[in-house]
Order: sequence, then structure tokens, then C-alpha cells
Amino acid sequence: MYFDIFNGDGDGICALHQLRLAEPQPEAVCITGVKRDIKLLAKPELAETEDAMITVLDVSLDSNRDGLLELLARNNTIQYIDHHAAEPIPDNPLLTAHIDLSADTCTSLIVNKLLSDRFAAWAVCGAYGDNLHVQAEKLSASLGLKELQINSLREIGELLNYNGYGADIADLHFEPAELYRAVSKYTDPLAFHSESPELGRLRDGFRNDMERAMAVREYPNTGKNRLYFFPDEAWARRVSGVFANLKAREKMDAAHALITENSDSSLRISVRAPLNDKRDAVQLCKQFPTGGGREAAAGINSLPAEMLDQFIEKFNSTYP
Repeated sequence: MYFDIFNGDGDGICALHQLRLAEPQPEAVCITGVKRDIKLLAKPELAETEDAMITVLDVSLDSNRDGLLELLARNNTIQYIDHHAAEPIPDNPLLTAHIDLSADTCTSLIVNKLLSDRFAAWAVCGAYGDNLHVQAEKLSASLGLKELQINSLREIGELLNYNGYGADIADLHFEPAELYRAVSKYTDPLAFHSESPELGRLRDGFRNDMERAMAVREYPNTGKNRLYFFPDEAWARRVSGVFANLKAREKMDAAHALITENSDSSLRISVRAPLNDKRDAVQLCKQFPTGGGREAAAGINSLPAEMLDQFIEKFNSTYP
């Protein structure tokens, strides 16, 4: 059997699409979920899997270590490509790991390097989705793309990424595996941009959600860092990642935190390190329950509300 296990955001989808354009595997079982549903190697579908070929993309090895070790123990061959926390990487002949923890890369760019730029335009989409605009623009320039084409790739990446955010599948416009299947019909992302009905639906949803988000005022904070507090509503969960990325680009010397209420009164937090100093976001978030991520962008899935002041204090001290 074959399994493709991937983060349900823009980077995960674009990374897998590049791989499957290069190495088609139509019988692969897709396992994914909302962006923060990252413990994918512990899914019930894999509970008794053995002697399978498994590709894992854009989910933290640290968060999936137990599941990974169990799968390796059952003689599964695993290719693991990612840019999140992953130390130490297990030493096992069944595991091939391509993991780069640099704050200036993403899984789509790692796959692009492995494929020697064969489907680099999709890597541009993935990089834009992960808010790596400088890297996306450099790769676009190397491909000789025009401004209108680059803008189209940026919109693809940002809209695919937008669809990944939510507390559960019900918050999303499309289930991520369904959206991947829509993308997989296209070799050329510019054709996907002009023809895809799914992208049109995402565009309309994004426009409506962003109108609400832009009306949210800054949450009180001292210093240059910015905080935003969003309500427990589906639109707020959907737009949280793209909104945080937008604000980070607006003020590149500041750190940003987007705080969203969960239905159980806990708080979901998205952190963006300053784009001019991309460090320590994952270290900050891992100090709290359910925290994780990477150097430039991280989050906390369920912060007890009584710990908010403690989080803000550590947030500001991490980025003084």
C-alpha cells in the first residue's frame, strides 16, 4: 500500500503535488486534516499498517515521533520531508528524511530542490502560502515569470493556505484532501488559477472573511509588537493565518500574535516572529500546553485563558 500524509495547508498541498507530478501514485491513500491537525501518523487508518510505502510532508517530526517509530517498527518505508521541529531524527534504514529547519524555507521549496526545479511554479505557490515572499520572488525571477503571473501564483498559495485554517473540517470551504485532488488535475498552476471553480469559491470566501478581520482593532499591548483578539466564529478561524501573515509583512520589525477564542473558552494563538528577525516562535509556543511550530511561525492550539497574561509577557520578552 501507499500513503501520502500531508499538512492540509498550501505548503503541504503544493509539496505533495510536485512529488506526484514527478512520481504519480494514483493508488495512494491521502491522510490530512486542518492545518493544526498535525499528529497525522497517529491516525486510525495507520494503526495496523505494515510493509507500506509512506510519504510524509509538512508536519513536525517532533509531534509525530511516537507514530513514526511505531510505523518503522512495522517495517514501513517512510520518506519524510519537512521544515518543522525534528530533533533528533531517528536513525533507521527504512527512513529517508529531508528536513531543513531554516526559517527561510518550506516543504514546497525542499521538494523543489529535490526535483531540480521540475515543477518550480508550484513551489512558488507553496512559498507564498507560507509567507516566504522573498524566497518566492527569487524563484519566480529565476523562472522568468511576469508580474501578472507571479501575482496569480501568490494568490493560489495564499488561498490554498487560507483554506487550511479552522478548528475542524466544518470550518473549511473544502476538505484538504478534496482540494488537493482539485489541484492535482493541473500541471500548470496558471491554468488552475484561470479555470478552477474551487479557487473562485476560496477567493469569494477570503474576501468576505478579510473584510471582517480588517475591522478588528489592535489588542492593547506595550512596545512595537502587535496583538489581535478574534471571536469564536468560523470566519475568524479561517482567516487567522493569512491575516497574521499580512500584518507581519506590514510591520516587519514587530512580532505578531493573533488570539482566537475556542468554543471551550481556551485560546488558539498564532505567532509570527518579526520578518526581519525570524527566530524563536516555536521556542516561545512550546513553553505552553499544545504549542509547536517553527522558528518564524508557530502557535498554541488550546491555551488556558488564565495563562493569557503569562503568554503576552513571554511574547514581549522574546521579542523586546
